Amino acid sequence: MSPPERKMPLSPRLAVYRWRAPMVASLAHRVSGLILILFILFFLCFLHAVNTEGMLFTQLQEWMHSTVGQLFLWLGGASLMYHWCNGLRFVLLDAGMGEQRQSMRTSARLALAAGAVALLLMGVWL
Repeated sequence: MSPPERKMPLSPRLAVYRWRAPMVASLAHRVSGLILILFILFFLCFLHAVNTEGMLFTQLQEWMHSTVGQLFLWLGGASLMYHWCNGLRFVLLDAGMGEQRQSMRTSARLALAAGAVALLLMGVWL
């Protein structure tokens, strides 16, 4: 009689791995990309309001000066900065630079640190 087979997931899940800097950087890159999609949609609506209706533009402008609007702008700006920094990291990895394990961890930590600095700078700026 053979031992019972253990069912392993076909696709690795987040609970399977230990959370290390490259994994966190990759997940944050995906989340920042989703935030940027929402930000771009809002920005396109804002541009449409500028070109068409004065009342809608005024309402959007008032919303952007509210606490929720400021938070949205802060999150969008910080996401843009982090996504750019980590995207540059991915381009360098694709070019063959820093493919060693320690280099990948270091570059991921640098990208995460740059994202944290961007969060702080956007908070001060807004």
